[in-house]
Amino acid sequence: MSIWEYANPKKFMQTSAWALPWAVGLTVILLVVGLVWGFFFTPDDYKQGSTVKIIYLHVPSAMMAINAWVMMLVTSLIWIVRRHHVSALAAKAAAPVGLTFTLIALVTGALWGQPMWGTWWAWDPRLTSFLILTLFYFGYMALWAAIEDPDTAADLTSILCLVGSVFALLSRYAVLFWNQGLHQGASLSLDKEENVSDVFWQPLVICIAGFILLFVTMVLLRTRTEIRARRLKALLARERVA
Repeated sequence: MSIWEYANPKKFMQTSAWALPWAVGLTVILLVVGLVWGFFFTPDDYKQGSTVKIIYLHVPSAMMAINAWVMMLVTSLIWIVRRHHVSALAAKAAAPVGLTFTLIALVTGALWGQPMWGTWWAWDPRLTSFLILTLFYFGYMALWAAIEDPDTAADLTSILCLVGSVFALLSRYAVLFWNQGLHQGASLSLDKEENVSDVFWQPLVICIAGFILLFVTMVLLRTRTEIRARRLKALLARERVA
C-alpha cells in the first residue's frame, strides 16, 4: 500500500471517517487529564508562584503553532511537486487551526510575561519572530480567500508558506540563535538541567499530546469540509453548464 493512496479524496474521506471518533475520544481524555492535573494538582513554583501553570496552555499551543506551519509546508510541497488536491486542502484547513494556537500562545505568553518581566510585551527575538509568523498566518488565509481559482490559490499560498517557514524556524530556535532576550529556554529538553521539574513535566507532556491530537482532529474535520465544499462547487458548476 502506498501513502499516496490517501491523496485520493475518496480514500481520505473513508480513512478519516474511521479515525475521527478515536481522535476525538483520545483528545478529550488527554486534555482533561493533563489540564486538570496541571492546574489543580501541581504545586506553585517557588519563584513564579501559580503563574507557572500557564505553561500547560502556553507551551503546547506555541509548539503546535509552529508545527502546524511545518505541516502546512510539507503539504504545500506535496502540492507543488505532485499536485494532489487533498494536500493543498489540508494545508488550507490547517491554517485557521494554527492561527488559533498562535493567538493562544501570544495571549498566555503576555499573561505570564507581565508578572514575570513587568511588561505584557517585549521585542525579544523569539517573540518578534512569532509575531511575524502570526502575520503570515493571516496573510496565508487572506490569499486563499482573495483568489477565486483554487489551483492558482494553492500555488501562491504554497509559495507564501515556503517564505513563512523561515519565521517558523526562527520562532523555534531564536533562543539558540541569539543569546540576548528575555524569553527563557526550552521547557522540555534532553538536558535534565534545563527541563522543568518532574512535577510539572509529567502533566505538561500529557497536555502536549492532547494538543497534538486536537490539531489532528481539527485538521481532519476541516479537510473533510473543504473536500465537500469543493465537490459541491463542482456540482453547481456542472448544473450551470447543463
